[in-house]
Amino acid sequence: MHPDETDTDAALVERLLAGQFPHWAHLPVRRVESTGTDNAMFRIGTELCARLPRIQGAVRALRREQRWLPVLAPRLPLAVPVAVGVGEPTDEYPYPWSVLPWIDGEPATRQVLAGGGIGSGWMDSAAAAGRIDSSAAAVDLAGFLKALHAADTTGGPAPVAGSRGMPITGRDETVRAMVAELGASLDSAAVLAAWERVMDTPAWPHEPAWIHSDLQGGNLIARDGRLAAVIDFAPSLGDPAVGLLPAWNLFEGEARAAFRETLGVDDDTWERGRGWALSIALVALPYYTRLGTNPRIVADSWHDIDEILKAA
Repeated sequence: MHPDETDTDAALVERLLAGQFPHWAHLPVRRVESTGTDNAMFRIGTELCARLPRIQGAVRALRREQRWLPVLAPRLPLAVPVAVGVGEPTDEYPYPWSVLPWIDGEPATRQVLAGGGIGSGWMDSAAAAGRIDSSAAAVDLAGFLKALHAADTTGGPAPVAGSRGMPITGRDETVRAMVAELGASLDSAAVLAAWERVMDTPAWPHEPAWIHSDLQGGNLIARDGRLAAVIDFAPSLGDPAVGLLPAWNLFEGEARAAFRETLGVDDDTWERGRGWALSIALVALPYYTRLGTNPRIVADSWHDIDEILKAA
């Protein structure tokens, strides 16, 4: 995924388990194929999985999951991956890592929510079957976000400068640079007009709330036709508008309307959410186009930009 990432494979995970969690060392390990960019995932037996950062930049998020998901999980209506084992760096592998419960299901991608049903996706679970009603998924996810945003923030970690959840005006220079880099492949005038509206929108006027900064289909797990879990969490405090990404990267039409109505957000928060979705797509698009390592993110970024401009 990245030119500077650490190599990982099943044999490495087997050695890490043998050294730090010998009671699980007898279980078979296999890589879970996914389009996730920051962490490599490995299935351990049938009940567990390992989550290993690919790059140094993913370590902070993993540590926050280890620290805060046990606190947040009881307050949330969907499952989240609470670590059952906290692995530490070794001479062979330089980062902390986690052993997590395996959550049965499959990603609730936009293709699935558009009516494609659940197939044999990367979660590889016989328990996942049927179709997902996109409006029901929108209501379920909005309920999850309302609970998350209402959770007690005492002692919670603030986002670092430049990260998601900080005031979106801090992304202005980067967004304009990405629009310039994309050049004629993009309707630059329309994108910049939409972005200017975001820049003119008032900032979040309240105390920071808990956020999940990367809500997209690969991080939502569906089972038995409904949303069941939210993964790849990286919890921190910030502007809850960043949680509105699914309005454009997952939902359309009635489902988008149901998502907004259930959340009950004001116009300014909705506009900042649109800006977060636009800026994230614009940053990801040239990066993964240059690398050629994640065609799914490239396609999703184009889709998101199209949806944002249509809804502007």
